[in-house]
Amino acid sequence: MRLNVMVLGLVCLCAVVIGIAAPVVQDDDDVRGAFLTSRPKTKSSDTGGATARPSRRRPKANPGSNNPNKPPDKTPVKPSPSKPAPSPSEPATPVNARRLGLGVTLFMRDSNGLAVRVDPEHVFQKGDRVRVLLETNTDGYLYIFNTTNDGAATMIYPDANLDEAGNYLQAHVPFEIPTSLAAEERLRWFAFDEVAGTERLFFVFTREPLKGIPLEDDLIAFCRDSKCPIQPNDEVWAAVQKDLQEPFKTDKTQQYGKVETSNEKAATTRGLGLAKDDPQPSLVMMASSPRPTLVATLDLIHK
Repeated sequence: MRLNVMVLGLVCLCAVVIGIAAPVVQDDDDVRGAFLTSRPKTKSSDTGGATARPSRRRPKANPGSNNPNKPPDKTPVKPSPSKPAPSPSEPATPVNARRLGLGVTLFMRDSNGLAVRVDPEHVFQKGDRVRVLLETNTDGYLYIFNTTNDGAATMIYPDANLDEAGNYLQAHVPFEIPTSLAAEERLRWFAFDEVAGTERLFFVFTREPLKGIPLEDDLIAFCRDSKCPIQPNDEVWAAVQKDLQEPFKTDKTQQYGKVETSNEKAATTRGLGLAKDDPQPSLVMMASSPRPTLVATLDLIHK
């Protein structure tokens, strides 16, 4: 069994359990409130036109502008006697950087074909279909890796066939996997089959691109030579495992059974930011300090 976003068909998925490394459970104001504070008060203007999955390529910096889509501030941390400067191999964290946060909502396809919020601990059966909606609280880069029954890791996002091989996410602009814009219905969901096993998704959200992983044109060229899907090298995977051990805070809601709203759908398919009055993520995971990487896992278990 292996998840494959390039194919997205006939995938074995299962009852879902959120796996969190060293979690620190906090109250709503400390986690969810901090995550949502950067959501805009009003909805971004929808320019209309044909629905199209937004580009995830890195935006070009425009010095002196107030463009909210520009890359994150790269001002290095100033060294102090009590806190040495970061090593050259580690990306510097911007001064006064927002703590990285990731919101996760699990949707299940109902009998009418609608996306309905479902508890991650729901026990799924053969034929059930699910989709994951992700939201970040700041701009950054998203990587998704998959392991099957604790086997070797494979990168399923970024993908040479999706989003122009980019993985840059803007704050509070939702991202769904698989995409509901796929041409065929079967490609719009992860499907549970009859084969038992455990699929683990690693969500790696970073301020800067991971070293050793090609992106955009480099990834397209890499995959053109039939070298995909990518399996991270030992150095990259060791760094992911190390960041997985870093503690972070969580907050979970119980708002299940509700259908995906039209605003959520428009935001996801048109690249619009979610507003404060839009539905909140089912689960919020937020770093306990402004470090450069947040890693969380989602276990998909089929019994």
